[in-house]
Amino acid sequence: MGKQEKIVSMFNEIAGTYDIANRVLSMGIDKSWRNKACNKAFSFYDKENIERIVDVACGTGDMIEFWQKIAHSNGIKLENIIGVDPSVGMMDVAKKKLPEVEFIEAGAAQMPLDASYADIISISYGIRNVVQRQEAFDEFARVLKKGGLVVISEFTKNEKTSPIDYLTDFYMNKILPTLGGLISKNKEAYTYLPNSIDEFLTTDNLCKELKQAGLEPIYTKSFSMKISTLIIARKL
Repeated sequence: MGKQEKIVSMFNEIAGTYDIANRVLSMGIDKSWRNKACNKAFSFYDKENIERIVDVACGTGDMIEFWQKIAHSNGIKLENIIGVDPSVGMMDVAKKKLPEVEFIEAGAAQMPLDASYADIISISYGIRNVVQRQEAFDEFARVLKKGGLVVISEFTKNEKTSPIDYLTDFYMNKILPTLGGLISKNKEAYTYLPNSIDEFLTTDNLCKELKQAGLEPIYTKSFSMKISTLIIARKL
């Protein structure tokens, strides 16, 4: 089993408890991060009618609900939203919550979607789980319309410079695996999470990879003691 398959099978195993674990572990703060991502993207895209949003690594459909809700509150007509994920277990949970949404089983680097198909592609807390990351960015560029946006929210690696940084590190490496393990009965999965952040790229490197794919970063900002970073890039 390759690295990508291992990650997908791990998400299949924790799918049933994923939503509750997420809310508990982020203490609900992830809601504000997702809100900011949607609102910021809509302010940059500035259209009252959006044909298609594709949410990649959509998991249990969390981000799809935010796109729908925030489009509505901004008076934006969102015609269609599609969820893409290689984990069938996660999407089964999403389908129960969102029966009206189309879900496609696929990885980020090979999506069965036409070129210039989407206005916005989002990936929230999923890009670090994509093994073929550069290929995924090339694929995002192919699927996006010219001028379309990629909206990435992710836990990014930061230099530890203050006591708060060390506190965050302690939470991610010691408390999170224990709590997540208790809720999901799968400590291994929640040990993987902080390790995947430690092995992950910096925001600067991520922006370089996006540029290489023809996606120009137009906005980057870190939230909540630099735990979560939002990157928005436009297809040139």
